[in-house]
Amino acid sequence: MIDTQRTRDDGSTDRSDRIGARNLLEVTGLKKHFPIHGGLLGRLRGYVRAVDGVDLFIREGETLGLVGESGCGKSTAGRTIIRLYDVTDGEIVFHDPMLGKIHLERAGTAELRRVWMSMQMIFQDPFSSLDPRMSVGRIVAEPLVVNKIARGSELRDRVAQVLTAVGLRPEHVSRYPHAFSGGQRQRIGIARALAMSPKLIICDEPVSALDVSVQAQVLNLLEDLQNEFDLTYLFIAHDLSVVDHISDRVAVMYVGYVVEVAPTEELFRNPKMPYTEALIGAIPPPNPRLRSRPVKLPGEVPSPANPPSGCYFHPRCQYAQDVCKVERPPLRQVSPGHYAACHFAETLSLRGIPTLTSAVPAVTMATASSVTPTPAAPAVP
Repeated sequence: MIDTQRTRDDGSTDRSDRIGARNLLEVTGLKKHFPIHGGLLGRLRGYVRAVDGVDLFIREGETLGLVGESGCGKSTAGRTIIRLYDVTDGEIVFHDPMLGKIHLERAGTAELRRVWMSMQMIFQDPFSSLDPRMSVGRIVAEPLVVNKIARGSELRDRVAQVLTAVGLRPEHVSRYPHAFSGGQRQRIGIARALAMSPKLIICDEPVSALDVSVQAQVLNLLEDLQNEFDLTYLFIAHDLSVVDHISDRVAVMYVGYVVEVAPTEELFRNPKMPYTEALIGAIPPPNPRLRSRPVKLPGEVPSPANPPSGCYFHPRCQYAQDVCKVERPPLRQVSPGHYAACHFAETLSLRGIPTLTSAVPAVTMATASSVTPTPAAPAVP
């Protein structure tokens, strides 16, 4: 269970007062294609369009949830935004508090090293993301040492400070990752990200590998750290209850591109994209006596190496029309703050639910990947 009714010191659950008016990150038309080579000569056979036109922005102090089925390109998008992968096409603008407006897609190595002081990442796997040969103290101190920010007693004090902030003890600095549980290892990863005092942290499914009870602890920790250090999150997940719990707005991805963006409550109550309706319909009701009516999607998720023409979702969409097969809909604003990539977003009446936070005091874990496909069938004209 995740306690979704945590309140702040003033007794309020509203998070809007910490969100600034200025955009911290702006992503336009982001693409990341991986080449496919084959044959004896290793000739280029095509591309895997892992990220194929992502548009989003994140305001200061905001948490933007990025959700979708496994393999839709969420993690690749996050790694491309922070430039762990080179950009195939598109624009990534980061408004660094010290360096000003930076175009990350064309930044060089030296400039990226400076930007990474304000952008950090928490990785999905707390076991493989930590070097087993390094002590906790060295893991957390490494970014400070590499960037020549602290040394000696100042370095030791900073390491102790961030370890305490994430709920670990300063005396843990001499221990190695194998001596910690999965939740504690993820706290070490969070401490490493915090060491540089960043403004933006990309959280790549930081709780998906943890037990449910530990997930709740780590989520609550991330919220506390956000309030304490004025952090901004891009929170990547496939668990809809987690996204509802922590996000101010939600972006939905399908086969490499964003198909809907809206404030969390608006997205859950009033989806404008049929794929979003299917994801929400897969959430089991908190009351076990109530029976849910999931939207069964025909067929399988298209391959990003050979996506269909037009709207990528049209082979599985019960509302598809002829225009959907030939023209890919752009992500456009259909109501204030609500964006959808659907030709019929204004006319469709899709089924939503109250947000899990407002509906019940605690919810079970529901994943976007729980949408169960049925045998392939033609789209309804």
